[in-house]
Parts: sequence; C-alpha cells; structure tokens
Amino acid sequence: MASTSKIKLLLTLLSVLVFGWAMSPTLSTAFGVSTDADMAQSTPMPTPGPGYVGSEACQVCHEDQFKVFAGTKHGKLGSLPDWKNKVIGCEGCHGPGAKHMEDATVPGTMISFKNMNAKAVSQTCLGCHAGKESHNNYQRGEHWRNDVGCTDCHSPHGTPLHNMQTGSQTYIAETSLQNASVATVKLLKTSEPQLCLSCHTETKSQFAKPFHHKVLEGTMKCSDCHNPHGGFEAKQTKLSVGADTGCIKCHADKHGPFAFEHAPLKTEGCSACHSPHGSSNPKMLNRSSVRQLCIECHSAITESNVPGVPSFHNQATVRYTNCTVCHTAIHGSNASNRFLR
Repeated sequence: MASTSKIKLLLTLLSVLVFGWAMSPTLSTAFGVSTDADMAQSTPMPTPGPGYVGSEACQVCHEDQFKVFAGTKHGKLGSLPDWKNKVIGCEGCHGPGAKHMEDATVPGTMISFKNMNAKAVSQTCLGCHAGKESHNNYQRGEHWRNDVGCTDCHSPHGTPLHNMQTGSQTYIAETSLQNASVATVKLLKTSEPQLCLSCHTETKSQFAKPFHHKVLEGTMKCSDCHNPHGGFEAKQTKLSVGADTGCIKCHADKHGPFAFEHAPLKTEGCSACHSPHGSSNPKMLNRSSVRQLCIECHSAITESNVPGVPSFHNQATVRYTNCTVCHTAIHGSNASNRFLR
C-alpha cells in the first residue's frame, strides 16, 4: 500500500509540472508551442456581419484570381451545409471588404499576407484546418520550427489547371509523365516531389542513385512516408501499424509478428540496414556487401576454431561471405531462431 501511495504522489507531481510547463509562455515559446497570443489569430470563422460584401464583389478588380479561385475547394465552400452562415471566400482570409471597396488605395483596409511572417500566415490557415488529424501536430513539426508557412507550399487561390510533370533529372517513362503528382492536389504550387526537393536538396541526389524509391518518376510521393504537417516521430514519418515505421505499409511481409524477431527491425527500424531514399547498393542497403552490414552488429562471427579447421563463418572463404545465403529469413522467422528459414 505504501508503494501505491508513492506512485500516486509521483503521478500528481508530474501532472503539476506538465501543467506548469504548458502554461509558461517562456517555455512554450521556446519549444514551439503556441501561447494564447499566438492562438488569437486561429479562431473559428466568424459569421457575416457589417463590412462583409461577398467574394463576388472582389471579382470586379481581381477577375483572373477569382476565376481560378472559384474552381478550388475554398471557392466551393458555400455549397456545403456545414459552412452555411459563415464567412467564406476571399473575406474568410482577408477580412471584411467594405472599406477596401470604398478606397483600395488606403493601406490596412484588408488583411495582406505579403509582409506577414510564416507563423502568422499558418495561424490564419489553422483557423479552419486545425481540426484535421493530419494538421493537429503542425506546431510540433519541423516546418513550423523553421518558419516554413502554409503558403510556401500551398496556393490558397488555386493553381492553373494543367498537368504538372515531375521535372525529374532522370529519364522518365511516358506513363509516369502523364500521371505525375499534379499541382492542383491539395492546392500545391507545383508537383509534390519537386516542391519538397526544392528545400531538401540533399535528398534529391539520393533519389538519383541506381537503387531508389520511384519518387522522381512519379510513382510515389514524399507524403506517402512523411507527414509534412508535423508529427511525433523522427523525420515526421507516418506510422502504419503500432510503433512500426511507414515502410510496413508497402512491405507488409516484413512486419510479422514473428516467433523469432530480428532485433534491429524492432529497435532501430528499417533504416538500420537500408537507406530509405536511395543507395548505390542493391536492396538500398547501407553497405555494398551484405557481410559488411551484418558484421557491424555480429562482430564475434569469425573463425574461432583451430586455424585450418573448416568453419561455416570463415570470412576468408568466398562461399561463406554472403550471410543471407543461409540466413534467408533475415527480417524474422517462425521456424528458426537463426533465421535459416
């Protein structure tokens, strides 16, 4: 009973500390968590009132933007029952337009995003998009901490409705060219792979290696594995099943559960042996030889017998240097604790 009381006391103290940390403006700002002042802009959309004139009034001067905007999801919110009697269209982001219509030359009559910092822009977008599961952790993500705002990737007014090609540096099949990630998906400014690679240039060289995931060819997208809007995992990777990496979504046969698990797969994940973006080695391995990869952990596998006596792990003999010739079930086995089958 005494130990139970101690545990309850520790849990109570921990709760107080966590609550105090969350309420501290200094700590919350330092760790990228919004304070009340930051969240002031991400309020629910107001109902129409004095000063609101409707998006059609904006069309008079901004006809080109209005034509593209009308075909987007933002422009069609008026047809959804959930948005009835709420401010939608241009004024949903730019504020009431009555004063702007009276004299467009007066600054400050409309909310402009040109000189607004990335966090303020993102807070405006989160006023509507914060409820989505994929966006809830945006303020915990790398993009938020590095001042990458929503409008750096998305065009809220929409993009021209033409087929965007991948623009890859490699040779691409005609089918992939015609089915690349188009810019109009999620109101992106350009095709998703090229949009991500414009900042993550170190990854582009990995996709150009002989063995790589087919991202530049348009077969896969970065968001198949990563959540660009933040997350709890390293590199903002998406989880597929439990605590496993996003690789299991496609490579389900490597998941298990197995009677005999290979420890690196459960502790470090697939990247312990594979380079997820691309590699110069077959199977996207981190080392050119399977033997080199295995010996990094299994360093005790040597010819431990008397010199000259045959050993199945004699690394001087070519026939025994490829570990997976015998240990075929290297990702896990239900039959052998040595992963022989």
